[in-house]
Amino acid sequence: MKRFDWRDEIHRLDAEADCVRIMQILNSHEFPWDMGRALGIALYRTYAVPSIGELLGDTDQFTGKTQKRYDDTALILGNMIRHGFEPGKGRDSLRRMNQMHRSYDISNDDYRYVLSTFVIMPVRWLNDYGYGWRKLSDHEISAITHYYRKLGKYMGIKDIPETYEGFRELLDNYERDHFAYTEGGRRVSDATLDLMVTFYPPRVAGLARKFSMAILDESLITTFRYDPPSKAMRKSADIALKLRAKVVRRMKPREEPLWADMNPNIRSYPKGYDVDQLGTFPATCPVQHNVDPVAHEELYGKEGDRPAEAAAESCPVGTGPTEAEAAEKAPAGSCPADAGSAEAGTAETGKTPVDERA
Repeated sequence: MKRFDWRDEIHRLDAEADCVRIMQILNSHEFPWDMGRALGIALYRTYAVPSIGELLGDTDQFTGKTQKRYDDTALILGNMIRHGFEPGKGRDSLRRMNQMHRSYDISNDDYRYVLSTFVIMPVRWLNDYGYGWRKLSDHEISAITHYYRKLGKYMGIKDIPETYEGFRELLDNYERDHFAYTEGGRRVSDATLDLMVTFYPPRVAGLARKFSMAILDESLITTFRYDPPSKAMRKSADIALKLRAKVVRRMKPREEPLWADMNPNIRSYPKGYDVDQLGTFPATCPVQHNVDPVAHEELYGKEGDRPAEAAAESCPVGTGPTEAEAAEKAPAGSCPADAGSAEAGTAETGKTPVDERA
């Protein structure tokens, strides 16, 4: 196999119709390490938006259980790329993600911003910063844009930008207007940086922390009120990443895919995992409503996700008019018994974990 064979295959595919396959090649063959770093920075940026940083800080999921949240996020996003949105682990991961997100009061604007970071940051990392062993083509950027437009639609996000340029404008404007310091955002940032250090041998932990800070742009350093990295450290980090890109360019192409669940930094599930147990379960209802609360018609049809299961899993509420009315108005995947609960926690489903890595 020649070095640019995967790139050539991508360019024989349609950027919109084949966007899932193109994302599979980019993430598991061409740029697995780079895509992981870029998406990590994409998520990290969102902590600087007060409504997002405070929410994550208040739930304690990204501070008290940082490793698990890192693992769950990587596995859910990775499953959708690896398996697409057809029935199976990809759609199960979409369902789990929608269940989590719809349990919180998240604005459409925040959804749109987070989606924009997924589109923009891989391109900036590989092309604008020059850390990729080759640059993404316009065709590949278009495929990335189409993929996340599709994901956004299945998440129920409204007014999604139609082009890469539209996403870039959204991201830049939203960060300019909303980036601000919060205690919650800073706690989540600290916990994330502390986790990143554990991915390296203890003897280089101090250097790894400085390196991680050096690749953050000034807007993040300022917002989180960190001491700015030295110019020498920033220059060293930039040179190191560009040297790595030159080395990778001379390596043989990756013929076997490297998927998210093969990442040694994912450490919460040594015996495998069940998609339905990933993430958070903020509701306290004893019944597991395992349906997609968005249930986009393009995926599920007019009857929605698992209509028989949704009907069978009735909520344990009384029969009076107030409870019945609440049950009727409750969105799919939610329980009116939890309407007054503001406590976020993790519920154990009692399922036996399935080894998904075999």
